[in-house]
Amino acid sequence: MPSRPSIGPGAEAELPEYAGHYRLEEILGSGGMGVVHLARSSAGVPLAVKVVHAEFARDPEFRGRFRQEVAAARRVSGAFTASVVDADPDADRPWMATLFIPGLTLADHVKRNGPLTPAQLRHVTAGLAEALRDIHRVGVVHRDLKPSNVLLGEDSPKVIDFGISRPKDSELRTETGKLIGTPPFMAPEQFRRPREVGPAADVFALGSVLVHAATGRGPFDSDSPYLVAYQVVHDEPDVAGVPEDLAPLVLRCLAKEPEDRPTPDELMAELRHLSARYDTQAFAAQAYIPAQAFIPAQRKPSGPSGQTESTEPAEPLAVVPKSTAADGTSASSKKPGRPRLMRVGAAGAGVVALVGALALTLLPHAADDGDGPGPRTAEVAASASFHAWHRTLGSGAAPVCSYGKGALRCAAPGVLAASVDPRDGKVLWQRTAAGGGSAPAPVLAGGLVQVVSPDGARLLALDPATGKTRWSMGISAYQGQVQPVGDTVLLAAPDGTVTAIDGATGTQRWRHRLPVTQPVLSYVGGGLAYVTTLAPDGVNTLVSAVDPATGAVRWQHGSPGTATPAGVGDGVVWCTQRGAEGSTVALVGHRLSDGGVARRVPLALPLQQATVTVHRGTAYLLAAGGALVAQDLASGKQLWRSETSVSRGSAPGVDDRGRVYVTAPDGRLLALDPRTGAPLGQTRSRPGARPDRVVTELAAPVVAGGRVYGSAPDGTVFGVDGAHPEDW
Repeated sequence: MPSRPSIGPGAEAELPEYAGHYRLEEILGSGGMGVVHLARSSAGVPLAVKVVHAEFARDPEFRGRFRQEVAAARRVSGAFTASVVDADPDADRPWMATLFIPGLTLADHVKRNGPLTPAQLRHVTAGLAEALRDIHRVGVVHRDLKPSNVLLGEDSPKVIDFGISRPKDSELRTETGKLIGTPPFMAPEQFRRPREVGPAADVFALGSVLVHAATGRGPFDSDSPYLVAYQVVHDEPDVAGVPEDLAPLVLRCLAKEPEDRPTPDELMAELRHLSARYDTQAFAAQAYIPAQAFIPAQRKPSGPSGQTESTEPAEPLAVVPKSTAADGTSASSKKPGRPRLMRVGAAGAGVVALVGALALTLLPHAADDGDGPGPRTAEVAASASFHAWHRTLGSGAAPVCSYGKGALRCAAPGVLAASVDPRDGKVLWQRTAAGGGSAPAPVLAGGLVQVVSPDGARLLALDPATGKTRWSMGISAYQGQVQPVGDTVLLAAPDGTVTAIDGATGTQRWRHRLPVTQPVLSYVGGGLAYVTTLAPDGVNTLVSAVDPATGAVRWQHGSPGTATPAGVGDGVVWCTQRGAEGSTVALVGHRLSDGGVARRVPLALPLQQATVTVHRGTAYLLAAGGALVAQDLASGKQLWRSETSVSRGSAPGVDDRGRVYVTAPDGRLLALDPRTGAPLGQTRSRPGARPDRVVTELAAPVVAGGRVYGSAPDGTVFGVDGAHPEDW
């Protein structure tokens, strides 16, 4: 662990090494109430962990306020706020973990680089207006919006620090005579009647922040906070230097009376009407501040994987690094319309599909092996006779499910495996998990239900009709690297040894040692399994395509950055390309025949910790902040971008009509229009018993036969009619 620098006088003699199970790597900054550390999740996602100073941890009133901060931050996690990942306000040293957002604060950016350009200012204005919309609609008032609480992320500004925010239903109240906030960015009512501060105070602060961003000073400027307070209450604001088209809007934000200020929705509407050339989505792709400018010098990524990508159309790309294809044999591929399981994603080295929350989705036409009616005919028939249902399988976490041969197979805390009738949710059989742990999603292979025990020590094959064990074997040596492919189950050991097991009998079919270490297994269709590992150059990813029937390595090729196979189509396997900070910057297509790079599709903007689904020539990417992007892989163009406000949602599920489905951390299932990304409907929320606990990994919705099956933190599995999301 890197040495952690001193944080100056008054710091604790010994800083903690852990907050919960997160190891604290280094200090990012400190304030009067606590210290912010860099840490990482179990999947390697960078986090910012705020740990309260020991002296305040002993104060019951402060604990109450910190608990309120956690609750407020949890409520507003969205596209323009730093998403909460985990927290424990009751720990000896209370702490809260949010996504680490690489970049400077607005205050630091202006200090280092000067005021924003007019184009940059418009983008920041739109982002902050939308952030306030999200904050206010869940009943929270920030009360301390200022340049140092605005992070300039890679794709949008983020509002942080809810330390003095107040939910409307909070039992804590401002003490009489006590001012809460930062004077240059406080509204008049915060000085005159602090107990009555509402959402309009945040809009006033937004006006002050925009003046600072445009000019480097505030609308009320003085070295004395007392004089600033007088100016805020009595004087007119100075907006000289603010672009002419934005100045009237800023002046409205700075109105003395709360009722005279626009709401965030009104701000967003006026911004849209300014001019077509200032459309926020188009502007975001063309004129946003380069991501590199937001990253502090000591954290700036080096090399190609960290560079900001251009928005030019996709074009053929030279192979990097040199191919080491084994035999050049053409990879086998299934005919269009054949049933296939979509990808079981791996978050990174050491994280595998069958250990953790599996995201298995079956395309609607894959639900039937025969020559039945077409998918739309089946959908109409299913819709006419299907009624929504929900069933409780466990508690404490969302179940994880897969679909195959007319049944849902699910696992949940305490449930090793269960078979659920997709028509009405009836549990056909259920196996208890030893020790009460949660197993990964069961998957059908070789005609049997393949299940990994919660501790990752055993692989069990269960009878699909009864749930009885047909065979089992120890797999501890494979550290969870288990991947069913057709009638075969592949296992990969850390030393690169890959073993194929007959799914029906449990007997070994073949075993080969690949010239790699710490391999990650995946299957995304196209008849080949993929083994990914760090390339010898330490920057790119080595992708090996393995024939699951024989173990032959069809090809081995380098893919830019950190690559993860995401889907197959038109003779190409598509891999995501992530940069040094973990953001997805492009999709890279490798030919199934020889692994050569067929084309590279850069994204308009990097997407943080994005989940990806590829369906019929379109990639759907959901970023950790809630941005959902549809990217056409043939033209390289972004079809649409929708801000879902779903922080850290599941991988998207897609039906045969292109409708997109996403599961939110509170258990909601959302449906979005395939043409625009506009919302079509959503189910009710189903949070768990501890809504203050954050769900960090979510299974993708299962889409089959015109129906959509979701799972929620309260332990339920539910099914809805995909044809009518407006009725959910």
